[in-house]
Formats: sequence, C-alpha cells, structure tokens
Amino acid sequence: IGMGYVGLPLMMRFIESGFEVIGIDKDIKKIEKLENNESYINTIPSENIKVCREKGFSVTNDVSKVNEVDVIIICVPTPIDKYRDPDLSFVINSATEMSPYLKDGQIICLESTTYPGTTEEILMPIINSKTLKVGRDIFLCYSPEREDPGNKEFTTNDIPKVVSGVTDDCLDLAISLYGSVVREIVSVSSTQTAEMTKLLENIYRAVNIGLVNELKTITDKMGIDIYEVIEAAATKPFGFNKFTPGPGLGGHCIPVDPFYLSWKAKEYGFNSGFIELAGEINRSMPDWVIGKISDALNDLGLSIKNSNILILGVAYKKDVDDMRESPAIEIVNKLISKGSSVKIADPYCTDDIYATNGKILQNVQISKDELSKYDLVALITDHSNFDFELIRKNANFIVDTRGVYLENYNNVLRA
Repeated sequence: IGMGYVGLPLMMRFIESGFEVIGIDKDIKKIEKLENNESYINTIPSENIKVCREKGFSVTNDVSKVNEVDVIIICVPTPIDKYRDPDLSFVINSATEMSPYLKDGQIICLESTTYPGTTEEILMPIINSKTLKVGRDIFLCYSPEREDPGNKEFTTNDIPKVVSGVTDDCLDLAISLYGSVVREIVSVSSTQTAEMTKLLENIYRAVNIGLVNELKTITDKMGIDIYEVIEAAATKPFGFNKFTPGPGLGGHCIPVDPFYLSWKAKEYGFNSGFIELAGEINRSMPDWVIGKISDALNDLGLSIKNSNILILGVAYKKDVDDMRESPAIEIVNKLISKGSSVKIADPYCTDDIYATNGKILQNVQISKDELSKYDLVALITDHSNFDFELIRKNANFIVDTRGVYLENYNNVLRA
C-alpha cells in the first residue's frame, strides 16, 4: 500500500524474488502510468516497470484487494503538520480502510517512519477484531524503510533489513518474509526498538548536517574555508564521518523524522533540545542563502528587488526528482516575495512547479545564451548532469550552496 519512493522499489524486489505483487495507491495518475509501463521516479527506468508488469505486477486503488494476498506492507507517507506534530493520517486511513477485508493468516507490516509505539498503539487496535487477533490469527510487524533514492551503490537487496514483530510468531514471519528478498536481516526485540532505530539513523544525519551548517556560518565570518576544513578532518581514519553543508534539508525523512521523536519525548516529560536545535539551524539555512544572494547583488551594484535570478536545481538532493521539503522551493518563494524575477533549471523536475504566488515557475534549459540573461545564478542542487564549467564561464555571478567550485573564482561566492 503506497507506490512511492519506498513502495515501488520494494515491489520490484519482491517481483524479482518470484512473488506476485498487487500495488495499491490512491493516486490515479500513478496507477495509469504503471498500467502503461511508465515510471514516475527518475531513478527507476520504465523498462523495469514493464518487466514487473510482465511478471504479474498489477496496480489498483481498490483496497478490498488486500483480501486476495498473504502479506500487506504499508509504505505510506508520515509527514509532520505546521506545528511539527506527527501526521499519521495516511497510516490510520490505510489501516481503517483495509481492516474489513483482512483474513486469517495474513502478515501486516508497517514500513513508514514513525515514533516508537505507533505499530502497537495505533495500528494494532485498528486491525484487531473479534475474529482476528494479532499474534494468533494475523501477524503484525514493523520494518523501517531504508531507501536512498539516487544511490547506485546500494539497492534494496543490499541494504540490511531491520525487522521486528509484536509477538515471537510475528517476528519469525517477518524474518522469513524479508529474508527471502534481502541478503541480511537484523532482528530486534520489539517494534518500538525498530521504530527508534529508524529515527536514530535520520536524527544522526540531521544533527551532523546541522552541526556542519552552523560551522559554515561561523567559518564564513572567520574567513576560513569550511570545505578545506572538512576535507582535512576527513583524513582522520577513525572517529570522524564526513558531512557537507548545504542550503538546508529536504526529502521525506531527514527534515521530518527527528520531530517524531521530540514530539513523543514530551509524553515522558523530556525536551529534546539537541534535536530541536539541529532542526532550527537547518531550517535557517534558506535565509542564510538569501542573505548571501543579497550580499552578492549589492556588491554588483544591484538590489534583490527586480533582479533576474536563475535557480539551478529544485530537487532536495542531486540526481533525483523529489522536491518534498526542498530548501530550493523556500528560497524561490522568498526571492519572489522580495521582488526578484525567478526562473529555475532542473532537468529532473519536469512537472509544473508552482510558486506561492500561484504562478508556474518557468523551467529553462541551461545554455551559454540562457545563462547570460541573469544577474545571478544560485546553485542549490548539484545535479551530476549540470555542465558546471559551462555555468561558471557564462554566468554573470554564481552563489554556490553546494561547494561545487572549491577554487577561487571572481564570479563565484560560496554560501
């Protein structure tokens, strides 16, 4: 259930392993594309969808189809609301809609990232019924997704799978199920442990990114090159992992997941200040970038108002088409609110992208002539297929938020 960045690769792995798979999604456009053997995720070729369809993969928006299967895996989004509280509506709605169609002997596994206790406190009461009891008739598991879109080094098969179950029988079935499609299984003692494991993975990244983003602002004032510092520190063969600064955090995990734990911690009377602080730092980075753009334009004798600005890359990270929580969108909207004329260039994000003023952002192709039209080019997402030398030679001025240009150039300001 859920044919997105988690569900689609997982479906492919089960198909590759000889299973028959039904995909369920509310998005009719996704269903139509899959039925036409088309992929809507740039890292998954349409040919792969065609192969899966030929091997029996079917897709529908009919939740009653869960009655036809042995295993139900829930891969729906778990965002946060404007108050940074968990929004479990997709999980709750999926469970509520499918519960009348559950049958004896089924395995139900949640993969969506969430706070410790969700599987047993939220999901289990919904699927428990007078006739079907978890641990006796149906078997409830939690196994956090570990997908990294765009990462060619690790596939679903290669990434160790953390699994857990509400009871020992549930855990045994989870081990058996996932052990047939991935190379390594890591079983843990409870669903709460597995839920916490996923949060730790993402909090670790969020905090370290927050740290290096804060150091970037400090070293900038000191006149020290943060990238030189990072490269030098990374030569230490132990006790240091390399993180690089950027314009902020994006995607469906790192900007969101830490707040699932900080919200849950309040139930126990704890204020997770460390997590909250990292979040504040990372959320402040788009404003830092805006300040650097304004400084650059001032040095050129221009105002941010009425300037023509090109944003290179609006996806949340390189070589993907995912814009969820992307700092680029916030930067675009802030520039527009300050009176700038903004266009974007992103070969991956081809669907219409709307600014907060309701207008569609014009997505242009990079060329020598196109680059020369802008007062400033802001490099926000460093896609591999950008010709960075062409950009450097033909842009009037560049604000580089990704450390692409590590040498000193007269028309480049790192931010």
